[in-house]
Amino acid sequence: MEFEKVRDIIVETLGCDTEQVTPEASLADDLGADSLASVELVMALEEAAGISIDDADVAGLKTVGDILTYLKAHQN
Repeated sequence: MEFEKVRDIIVETLGCDTEQVTPEASLADDLGADSLASVELVMALEEAAGISIDDADVAGLKTVGDILTYLKAHQN
């Protein structure tokens, strides 16, 4: 999934500004994702990518770049 699509999902789910979403941005520290928002984000990403993200893997998704790397590695 390309960066722009992931960025749009993050902006819609977290309500942050587009400019804030960079590969280096921390979901919690920079984009304000709390635990509920993180669950909603994972669900939106799973739906958009057509994959299921294991709970163990979710813990490692700390930055936008982590999400991009994970999605690239797990897409069909």
